[in-house]
Amino acid sequence: MLFSSRKPGTITKDQALPGRSAPIPTAENHFVNGHALKGPYPASCKTIIFALGCYWGAERKFWTVPGVWVTAVGNAGGFSPNPTYEEVCSGMTGHAESVLVVFDPSQVSLEALVKVFYEAHDPTQGMRQGNDVGTQYRSAIYWTDAGQEAVIRAATQAYQQALGKAGMGKITTELTPAGPFYFAEAYHQQYLAKNPHGYCGLGGTGVVCSIGTGVAA
Repeated sequence: MLFSSRKPGTITKDQALPGRSAPIPTAENHFVNGHALKGPYPASCKTIIFALGCYWGAERKFWTVPGVWVTAVGNAGGFSPNPTYEEVCSGMTGHAESVLVVFDPSQVSLEALVKVFYEAHDPTQGMRQGNDVGTQYRSAIYWTDAGQEAVIRAATQAYQQALGKAGMGKITTELTPAGPFYFAEAYHQQYLAKNPHGYCGLGGTGVVCSIGTGVAA
């Protein structure tokens, strides 16, 4: 079924690594804007979690968007609590490399962020993004409140139509409510700001996602 909550090839909870009870140490503040990575966030802000391949390049797509308060990379959509980077890369945690986006909906709409998400990668590739292959590189959107689901699904359907007209395949993006978000190690946070010539394997389809770019009333 298109846009299912779990894709073939990911592990089950019983197969997952045990993880650990203590959070992995990470940075305190955003390297670019100085805001607290784990909050507290302004009361006006909302959160959304995107996965679109290697999170180094994915995060940079969002911290540059006006209205985004802070971004952080981490792991979501899996089973193992507080996994290390090496554990996630083993494919045995079930997680996708993800970006937590904290945004002010009076300044940037969820639709605008979903547009950035879809145009920044190829959401038809399943368990990969370009040369990066593995379940941790799958495409996913994890919503954090029930009101976000309808917006995300409508945008996804609209982009599927645009992709179809361009002769491309079906969207394989995982769409599901967010579970825990586990912050990645400090050196991963805002990696491309610290390493401007670092690796970024993202590549979009070139198909425009023609959805709303307004702000909430």
